[in-house]
Amino acid sequence: MAYPNLYFPIYDKILINPYSKNEVFMKNTLTSLSSSLYNQDFHLWVESTIEILQEKRFAELDIENLISEIESMGNNDKKSIKSNLRILLMHLLEWQYQPEKRTNSWRTTIKEHRNSLEDDFAASPSLKNYFLEVFNECYQKARDLAASETGLSISIFPLECPFDPNLVLKSDFFPE
Repeated sequence: MAYPNLYFPIYDKILINPYSKNEVFMKNTLTSLSSSLYNQDFHLWVESTIEILQEKRFAELDIENLISEIESMGNNDKKSIKSNLRILLMHLLEWQYQPEKRTNSWRTTIKEHRNSLEDDFAASPSLKNYFLEVFNECYQKARDLAASETGLSISIFPLECPFDPNLVLKSDFFPE
């Protein structure tokens, strides 16, 4: 299959054939192009990186940015766990300490954040360990959020989480 020369406007009109056999020049040029492409058009960089990986042209990879993106993916999963756990715990506290204000909306929010956590665990089972690691930290933040949202004194909410980590994930658990 013949490949056309490519035009990358970010390179001041450099025309190259990325499939050239001049390997030293091409390796440096393509790595540089890929690195700049990352900053200019992320989606195109992703597509290009996928193609390079599929074709096993590893010398052309933008390793630095690829590592950064893989790290970012892992961090995003962890942020999702923390965010969903904080909101879940906050609403469980509100549910327990403001029974007169319970609504279907609260119930739905609790269910949705449980579902999001379960989805994360299904995609990456090892995240359950992370959930357990950050449970107490998230509870402290949820306690503060619950006090802010309810207008109740933070001292109303226990210093230690009153809920078992496995129990908060159970679909039928709503504290009384």
